[in-house]
Amino acid sequence: MLLLYRMAIKRTFAKLYPHDHVMRYLVLPFVPEFVQPNHLTILRMILTPFVLWLLFLGEYVIGVPLFFIAAFTDLVDGSLARVRNKITPWGIFFDPVADKFLIGSVALVIALQYFHPIIVFMAIALDLLPAVVFLSRPKGRGQVMMANTWGKAKMFLQFLAIFALLLGIALNMAPLIAVGEITLGISLFFALVAAVTYSL
Repeated sequence: MLLLYRMAIKRTFAKLYPHDHVMRYLVLPFVPEFVQPNHLTILRMILTPFVLWLLFLGEYVIGVPLFFIAAFTDLVDGSLARVRNKITPWGIFFDPVADKFLIGSVALVIALQYFHPIIVFMAIALDLLPAVVFLSRPKGRGQVMMANTWGKAKMFLQFLAIFALLLGIALNMAPLIAVGEITLGISLFFALVAAVTYSL
């Protein structure tokens, strides 16, 4: 775990993602110093079951904004950790777990209610592909996979896709649903590219 922490700190000083610079000036000034990135990750884990329950009941007026808030914590916690140098081994491991729990489970609820389940099962399988490829490598065993640029782009596109699908379903707008489906397809391409980069 200590080695993992040192690797994370080294990465923090070496590179901030482009959106980190935007978050540094537009969002992070409003985040109190006592708020830790792990607090936001835990909040996302807590909110996810409520989001799922509301969407399952068809309460999109509350469920969609709550999904947006939960997904936004993913954008904030990573930037907060890197910009303020508050990366922890716990956060490195559980942040992507919380992401997949939120995105994957919401996508599953949508698919079971409005689409063919095979579609979302394929999407989830492709989403997990980078992690499977990483862990299958000899030097990846026993390590925690840190997201690269392709992986982060994939997650951002998945968020946009799910948000568009939810809005389209809630407002009964076919164009929004189409945008969500196309964006989800693009995110799967990024998942494949991420898997290839992790295999190198």
